[in-house]
Amino acid sequence: MATEIEKPSVVLSKVAVSEAHGEDSPYFAGWKAYDENPYNESYNPFGVIQMGLAENQVSFDLLEEYLEKHSEATNWGNKSCCFRENALYQDYHGLLSFREAMARFMEQIRGGRAKFTPERLVITAGATAANELLTFILADPGDALLIPTPYYPGFDRDLRWRTGVKIVPIKCDSSNNFEITPESLEAAYNEAVSMNIKVRGVLITNPSNPLGSTIKKSVLEEILEFVTRKNIHLISDEIYSGSAFSCTEFVSISEVLEARGYQDAERVHVVYSLSKDLGLPGFRIGTIYSYNDKVVTTARRMSSFTLISSQTQQLLASMLSDKEFTQNYIKINRERLRKRYEMIINGLKKAGIKCLKGNAGLFCWMNLSNLLETPTKEHELDLWNTIVHEVKLNISPGSSCHCSEPGWFRVCFANMSEQTLEVALRRIHDFMEKRRLIV
Repeated sequence: MATEIEKPSVVLSKVAVSEAHGEDSPYFAGWKAYDENPYNESYNPFGVIQMGLAENQVSFDLLEEYLEKHSEATNWGNKSCCFRENALYQDYHGLLSFREAMARFMEQIRGGRAKFTPERLVITAGATAANELLTFILADPGDALLIPTPYYPGFDRDLRWRTGVKIVPIKCDSSNNFEITPESLEAAYNEAVSMNIKVRGVLITNPSNPLGSTIKKSVLEEILEFVTRKNIHLISDEIYSGSAFSCTEFVSISEVLEARGYQDAERVHVVYSLSKDLGLPGFRIGTIYSYNDKVVTTARRMSSFTLISSQTQQLLASMLSDKEFTQNYIKINRERLRKRYEMIINGLKKAGIKCLKGNAGLFCWMNLSNLLETPTKEHELDLWNTIVHEVKLNISPGSSCHCSEPGWFRVCFANMSEQTLEVALRRIHDFMEKRRLIV
């Protein structure tokens, strides 16, 4: 029998009791519904299918095959693996071999159109830590970052909870496929100023999350011109760059800077991780690449709170340095993601559901606004609740992503087998058929 402990009467910190972690969002509530009743083809065929997690499992076999062929990378009983050296404290800059391999991989995944040097690379425990660390460096409590909507619900936690920094939304809408415009940037900035909030930067996710589409070069140039004019920073979160269905479809902000001769580069910072592109979120591999010397120095000092184990760095240094493996992986992974995307888009189309056209990422942006009794957040959440608890699919409502238009939903497709995805599509099709009969 568990020991009962009285509720504490002592006071905790403001951070501890703050609701800025955002765990009361439907985004996390859907995860809870899945955790309590997870789908399993054999053991629980009527359980909830997880379609709210942007996880890449389509190319695990390639990673497993590499590790099977290169057992020396994980053979820590072999003295040649430098066990003693890696078991001791390491420079928090990270292993040079890993930073070199990571920089080359970042270039490779961008088609060689952008250059990265290991000296500007800061290693962190995942992109979550990288984004928070940059927020600490660039803004003070009470200051704000501008972020285009819809955006990843976790940003409310990652950027706000411990830093005390605010998020002011750049409101985008479906009239132009939720593309950022100079007018929307200016409106968000002016809104912050009207509330007496100092804006310190703009954070963009490219490919756009949760839209599943890359940001055009012309739009990146407009954003860079805007932050330069306002004398603020630009964070480009590019964790899905290798998930673009073609490397030619993805344009990095680093590519734009290179074309400009690195003019105004000191205000630009890139966040990248291996969680999405290599499907290794459990390895917690994140990076900050900054063109600002002071940011690099400060980020390295602060990265001691978010270190990656030397064992993990050594393993990934070996894998990412194998050019034959990385070329093959990037090519096949992109082909498989495109196939999955077409599978879900065609399946939803047969069910009478339209989606925003995408060319990257692990998700699609699905429009169910025609199913709402009235176009409100409340009716969107009613529909979401039905889909989670009756259809048993965990998808993310647009309102949890701060979408300004009710009825949009993010649906992930790369974190399951094709067989499970087929089951999910059948459930959606059956749900839509029942809706038509009711109408």
